[in-house]
Amino acid sequence: MGSIRRYAKTAMAWEALSRPDAVGRQVHTLLLMANGRRSEQELSLLLGTDIRELAYGLMEKGYLQNTQATLLPEAEADDEAPTPA
Repeated sequence: MGSIRRYAKTAMAWEALSRPDAVGRQVHTLLLMANGRRSEQELSLLLGTDIRELAYGLMEKGYLQNTQATLLPEAEADDEAPTPA
């Protein structure tokens, strides 16, 4: 079973978004894009750079929270798929 790392804003991040000069452009952009649905890879592609260290640092400071999605192996995913009517 694997997982995809996704990030969502915390209340602290929402406050920081109103003060972009206080957090810097790259942090502000990442906070804007972190919506809990975009994967770490998607965010990296959108920003044009690897965001792993930046995102981890923002998690440590309380700006982001990890909302990992668990991936089921194919066999398990097929077992839980609804059967056609």
